[in-house]
Amino acid sequence: MKKTTVHAKKHEVERRWHLVDADDLVLGRMATRVASILRGKHTPAFTPHVDTGDFVVVVNAEKVKLTGKKETDKMYYNYSGYPGGLRARSAATVRERKPTELVRRAVRGMLPKGPLGNTMLTKLKIYAGSEHPHAAQKPELLEI
Repeated sequence: MKKTTVHAKKHEVERRWHLVDADDLVLGRMATRVASILRGKHTPAFTPHVDTGDFVVVVNAEKVKLTGKKETDKMYYNYSGYPGGLRARSAATVRERKPTELVRRAVRGMLPKGPLGNTMLTKLKIYAGSEHPHAAQKPELLEI
């Protein structure tokens, strides 16, 4: 009996929309679930080198929870490439300046590096409040 492995093609993938309400969810636990959906690991046609994931809309990103003392102790680093160009900001500062950045960075770290991960990240839509402009796509509420 001949066994064949089916590889998903980019044009054959049907994308669905999911809605995640981040209110009182722990950042890391939510990010792992979102990254898995963006990769497409929940589908039977998952292929590692093809973008088979779905779209994810995250609302209430400003209300995501950090456990322990991470709000003050967790640092986010940016390096400009110049001597003395290293900037460090605490999670509280990042949340204050740009509340969606905490979720974006957490999910980005769990996706593949390179062009494939970049295209997967474009399917992630993050909003600080409870309003989003994707009602026409009829996103399904995702329980985490």
